[in-house]
Formats: sequence, C-alpha cells, structure tokens
Amino acid sequence: MDDLPELGFYGLAGHSATPRDLLAEVAEGERLGLGSVFLSERFTTKEAAALSGAAAAASERIGIATAATNHNTRHPLLTATFATTLHRLSGGRFALGLGRGFDMLFDVMGLPRVTTAQLEDVIGVLRRLWRGEAVAGHDGPAGNFPYLSQDPSFDEDIPIILTAMGDRTLEFAGRVADGVVLHTFFTDETLAKAVATVRRGALEAGRDPDSVRVWSVLATVGDHLDEELRLRKLVGRLATYLQGYGDLLVRVNGWDPAVLERFRADDLVAGYPGAFDVIGTPGDLRHVAGLLPDEWLAASATGTPEQCAARVLDQFAAGADGVILHGATPAELAPVLDAYRRVRPDGLADRPRNPGRSR
Repeated sequence: MDDLPELGFYGLAGHSATPRDLLAEVAEGERLGLGSVFLSERFTTKEAAALSGAAAAASERIGIATAATNHNTRHPLLTATFATTLHRLSGGRFALGLGRGFDMLFDVMGLPRVTTAQLEDVIGVLRRLWRGEAVAGHDGPAGNFPYLSQDPSFDEDIPIILTAMGDRTLEFAGRVADGVVLHTFFTDETLAKAVATVRRGALEAGRDPDSVRVWSVLATVGDHLDEELRLRKLVGRLATYLQGYGDLLVRVNGWDPAVLERFRADDLVAGYPGAFDVIGTPGDLRHVAGLLPDEWLAASATGTPEQCAARVLDQFAAGADGVILHGATPAELAPVLDAYRRVRPDGLADRPRNPGRSR
C-alpha cells in the first residue's frame, strides 16, 4: 500500500481518557499509509511530549507533529530538549508545532498570554539552542534567561510549525515558520486566502513562498459512520469551536455574525455546562444542528467515501500542500483513503514524511 505523505490525521482527536489508544491509532495510520500524525494538547490526559514519544515508538515511517503546544507552559530549555529528544528518537520525523492557545485559560492558570512577539522571540531562542549556541543574557518578550545551553556539538534541523487562523498570525507564520496548520471548518475561499496570506508573509520576508508547508484541516465525517457519531464529530465539534472562539471563526470565514448571536442566545447553548463534542446527547446535538446553517457545516468532508475524497481534492485546488483529515481515527478513514487513492493527483508521492518540511 503506497504511503500518502500529503495526508495526516489527529491522534486522539478531541477528548480522550485513554491515551494508550494512540499506540494503535499510529500503527494503523502507518499501515494505511497516512503520512503524519498531529497531536493536540489538553491539560487532562493529552500531554504533548508524552504523546509524541509514544507516536515515535509505535511507528517507523509516519511524521509526527505537535499541533499544537504552547511555549508559555514550559521553560524554553525544556521545550528545546523535548524537541531535540523527539527529533533523534524519531529519526528526524518530528516537527515542533506551537500555537497561541486560549487567553482565558492562561489567565486562570496564572500564565502570560501568548503574543506574536513572544513567539518570534522563543523561536529564535530554540533555533539557536538547536544550532549548539549558548544563549547568554537574553532579555526579550519570551523572558529573561541569564544562560541557556544544550550541547555545543548540536546542529539539529528541527522544523517549527505554527497553528494560525487570523491574517496577522498567518503572515507571521509565513515569515518565520517551516509549516502552518490552519483550522477546521475553513471554507474553500477562506483556505485559498489563508494560503495566499502565508505565501505573502514569506515573500515579504525574503523567503521562498513554497518553502512553507501549509496544512488544511478538513473535518472528515463520512456516511459510513453511524448517525450519533456523525453528529458528534460534525455538529458537536463545530458547536464547540463556536462556544470557544466563534467570533474569530465567523470573521475569517465571512459568515453572518447574527447567526452566531442567535446560536449563543439559544436557551440550550447559553446555559450549556461543557463542550458539545464531549457531553452533548444526541438530542442536544440534533437541536444544535437546527441552529447551524448548512453553509457552515459544508466546510467539511461528508457523504460517501468518494464524496469525501473529492473534498480532499478541493483542498489541494485551494492551495494546501497537505490535508489533515480531522475528527476520525485511521480505521474510520480507511474507506475514504481507498476512494482517495483512486483519484489521487500525480506528483505528491515525493513529499517529505516530516510534516514541517516542504521538500
């Protein structure tokens, strides 16, 4: 079975109380030919370094990326060590993915909110450490560090990926990152605009625009799954995003903000005690489905495996370099992968296994 380095999946997509499931998911993803596994972080049972190590140990070929962890939750020397360890443990298959995270969560944790200046500063520090440099007397947006050093013999080429949604972050990612992971439920038009914004940021920084690998994130919820699972993975997930940062998602897609206001004002939504994709009952999810326009839910891959495969092709047509099939396990993606192989474009087989490398 041919490998598909242009496709990825999220390990332990959403919430999980059984992180050991990742071992089987990665093994199955590699068997099916998926190119990369992306690992998000939640402060329950999904710590990024532990999951990355497990993914590396359970695989031989598949690329591995955090998408994402946050630089402010670890000391930069620890983050540098985490990445170097995974880089060598995986034989060069690892990319460190960073993101902004959630301001309200950092507020209650007593951590500083993540800024662009901090991200640029910490990326510079990490890359210096990976080159074997000592960082002495550093006083910048990411912190005050009298002396940081790993090993003067180091010359580690570890890609950095940024997760991004808004134009300013997309341009910044094009300027400094090796790869970019976009967001689920981007319309095709929003995807094309996001890719162009990343490329523009790279060009304005004097970089080759094609040197930044841009990953689309496509909710993939085929009809071969049962109805309750489809509701949770599609309606529940979009509703959860709207609960958390609906204003940003609506703005970048050019959707009607009045619809979001009606969603938030709904009696069930306004008083809901948790995330819809975690605790939503089938009845709750059917109710929420009635609040969401078909246009919003259409920013996904649904229907038959062949229809889902066609939506993957749409992502490439909009400019993406890779597509993360979000919200499904590798086993659940198997029929879609079979259909995709029958329509797969030429010229993708030589893409790197490391998800942070473009060539």
